[in-house]
Amino acid sequence: MKEVLRVEKLTKRFGDNTVLDGLSFSVTEGTVFGFVGANGAGKTTTMKIVLGLLDADGGSVHVCGERVVFGHGVNRHIGYLPDVPEFYGYMRPAEYLRYCGQLARMDAELIKSRSDELLGLVGLLGVNRRIGGFSRGMKQRLGVAQALINEPKLLICDEPTSALDPPGRSEILEILRAIRGKTTVIFSTHILSDVERICDSAAVLKRGRIALSGRLDDLRAGRGDGTAIEFACADDRERFMSLPDIGALYDIQPTGERGVIVRALRGDIERLLMEVIQ
Repeated sequence: MKEVLRVEKLTKRFGDNTVLDGLSFSVTEGTVFGFVGANGAGKTTTMKIVLGLLDADGGSVHVCGERVVFGHGVNRHIGYLPDVPEFYGYMRPAEYLRYCGQLARMDAELIKSRSDELLGLVGLLGVNRRIGGFSRGMKQRLGVAQALINEPKLLICDEPTSALDPPGRSEILEILRAIRGKTTVIFSTHILSDVERICDSAAVLKRGRIALSGRLDDLRAGRGDGTAIEFACADDRERFMSLPDIGALYDIQPTGERGVIVRALRGDIERLLMEVIQ
């Protein structure tokens, strides 16, 4: 299938701190991709580089086949939902989407039809209150509509459920599930149950590298050749293999100096992801 995003050997340093260390992954068209890592793992840094808002020190990023250059216009292909979206509080939902559509240089008729469609999708059609009086969950849903107004090929969601209550989280996840197949979604989070609920595939970011990646069906069931994990160093692999009960849950075969092949016996994806993150 066609790749919408390809990240290759990406590096980023802030002073003496290496945040991304040869990061590589790709995202297939029409899928929901979970980008998992602990707070401070480098998820937001990666997304800012993909958006062209931050300059990488090395490596490359391609979106829809075009190389991303700092400050360049490739982000016209991308919609972005930050963890805490900001709005003009005096505006109303339809008014705000009209403003966003105008910024994207859409014609008035398309803005109107697209706004109605998206406000219906996020449950805000007909809501005529000022955005300043919205709950956190309502603002997050409006943020999804804003990010989709120009029909992006790629939607980047940075921790979109992290500060929401359970009903708010469910609403956002159901919206993202509803657009699967229409728009490619990258969904960063440290909430593992959210990944299992809506993602087709996932990657775990640890110490600036991908520690684990694959389709969720394969991670759950250990089908085929299993899941390949490449650790940053041999000591990390040894610590992983010595975790309590790991041998009872997964068949683990070492490969090379730092890798393993994991096949699930009776473990679940959330447990495996948590073990890799830690």
